[in-house]
Amino acid sequence: MRIFATLQMNQNEKIIDESMQGQAFTLESEKPGSKKLFLESYGCQMNFSDSEIVASILSDNGFTTTENFLEADVIFLNTCAIRENAELRVRNRLNDFKRVKKKNPKALVGVLGCMAERLKSQLMEEERLVDLVVGPDAYRDLPNLIEEAEDGHKAINVILSKEETYADVTPVRLGSNGVNGYISIMRGCDNMCSFCVVPFTRGRERSRDPKSIVAEAKDLFEKGYREVTLLGQNVDSYLWSGGGLKKENLTTEQIAASTSFSQLLELVALVNPLLRVRFSTSHPKDMTDDVLEMVAKHPNICNYIHLPVQSGSSRILEMMNRGYTREWYLDRMAAINRIIPNCGISTDLITGFCSETDEDHEETVSLMKTIQFDYAYMFSYSERPKTLAERKFEDDVPEAVKSKRLAQIVELQRINSGIKTALGVGKIHEVLIEGFSKKSEEMLMGRNPQNTVVVFPKEQYKKGDYVNVMVDRCTTSTLIGKVVK
Repeated sequence: MRIFATLQMNQNEKIIDESMQGQAFTLESEKPGSKKLFLESYGCQMNFSDSEIVASILSDNGFTTTENFLEADVIFLNTCAIRENAELRVRNRLNDFKRVKKKNPKALVGVLGCMAERLKSQLMEEERLVDLVVGPDAYRDLPNLIEEAEDGHKAINVILSKEETYADVTPVRLGSNGVNGYISIMRGCDNMCSFCVVPFTRGRERSRDPKSIVAEAKDLFEKGYREVTLLGQNVDSYLWSGGGLKKENLTTEQIAASTSFSQLLELVALVNPLLRVRFSTSHPKDMTDDVLEMVAKHPNICNYIHLPVQSGSSRILEMMNRGYTREWYLDRMAAINRIIPNCGISTDLITGFCSETDEDHEETVSLMKTIQFDYAYMFSYSERPKTLAERKFEDDVPEAVKSKRLAQIVELQRINSGIKTALGVGKIHEVLIEGFSKKSEEMLMGRNPQNTVVVFPKEQYKKGDYVNVMVDRCTTSTLIGKVVK
């Protein structure tokens, strides 16, 4: 079942549920006499990509990673602040690390990422849970901050940057299957959605030089990777003009010489026809037909789009400051279906936003029935500090009502996912093999361009191969079949 909610999850997807996940990573080799780093990430795929940047910077400074935090010299949690539940999990995890301090008083504990700026005082001074607090734009400063903390000083850097993209840092691929790689193409967000803290924790949008992105894609392909996902808080806003400036600040000549997201997609697709290209996340107000046409133009750009709607009610969307209406979103869906037939679509949904009525909720339900998303990430609303919603609106929907509405859309999505998956039965699917099936090493698994998991007997095939699979049956979320020549 491809459902991501506070109630239940499935980890087949590469976009990780912000509130529920933590993952520790290790490097393949250990340098003699090196210090040991334990690095655990929570949140969206951007956070996991950031952890690869952190590992690269610290690897260049003599660190290797370990799976055992009890033997670590430095412990870092790369955090998420999107939902309250995520912060609670991080706090609980920090309490676990107190055991390290008892065994090794010299060990350092640090918080990275989105929780850093907002909770620096509480974590370091009031609760004394950490020795370092480092924001997402300060990872280059980590070696200096570690030295400061080792000398007993408070080590804090949460300054947000208008330029930092880490374009020159080659990420260390952590926890990778060697097939799927992730490339961060931009950082920050200029969309001030009333429920979201990202603009405050990650700063303003800035795009990365397309040459560095293409070079990273080529490097991944040469190392055996066969799929890349281009990452950004809002990839449709990507625009490189020599300095990552916003379009409204450019001259006509600069706009003509700039690289848009659709152009970047083509540049990456042209690296090699055997390199699949995906991207996330798109914003409905910014998704233009030229992006869709570029997806349709290149067979190796996957027919899959993650397009968060959040609510089916135009009234709620306006309160959320999303910049579009229900009708606009439906128009974008119509464009996708027209330009990219058989495109997989996933979305994000929030139930119980401020003042949401039964009628507003029913509009979300009706939208889900109309579109029939392949997958959905679903949550009940949790108020976040410093957001417009906290300052302007009352979180007035009772928790019991939020939970009831969430359960309803989870069940509806379960039905929709089953319907959409079943449409793949009786068809041949191109599948990129990612590894063994979870249930048996006699079976392999991969995904088709629509991002649906496909399982089949392994025979002589191996990870990284492309195969054509005739599907003869399915579960709610998985297609099952056999390879055909």
